Amino acid sequence: KGTFKQWYQRRVAITAGDDTLIGTGSMDKSCKVWDCRSGQCVETLYGHTDEVLDISFDHRGKQLLSVSADATARVFDVGSYKCLATFVGHEREISKGTFNPSGKRVATASSDKTVRIWDINSGKCLQTLEGHTDEVFSCQFNYSGDMLISGSKDNTCRLWKDTNSGKLAGAL
Repeated sequence: KGTFKQWYQRRVAITAGDDTLIGTGSMDKSCKVWDCRSGQCVETLYGHTDEVLDISFDHRGKQLLSVSADATARVFDVGSYKCLATFVGHEREISKGTFNPSGKRVATASSDKTVRIWDINSGKCLQTLEGHTDEVFSCQFNYSGDMLISGSKDNTCRLWKDTNSGKLAGAL
């Protein structure tokens, strides 16, 4: 499994909660979970067929989200390291993924010019947010989870007021 210093990392995320784990994603299509204190790899997570472009933990540090150039996203349980959900539906690579505050949904931003909202339990896409005219490279929920901001290569940010209806509150 190796140590943190020996392994090439592309993306890094630090857990919330007790801050004892670090997650990394790589061009080798895997994610690794590391123990901060020892620097040792705790687990290697597989499933993507292309490089991992972003990873993030939910706010409790119990779930890990990975997104990939293979146009899929995966949620792993940090306790068992089992894949809880695989999200398929974007037409091009996913560059960013984030959990909502409850940890029950995720948003993914893609070079297909959309942001999608997914339900972790069902694995289904609940909403496709459209309006950007170029690759979407960032997305983030607000603290209460009822709004989402997305950023795009089209030089705009869009604020989505109600993530259940996909209503656009404005563009910056």
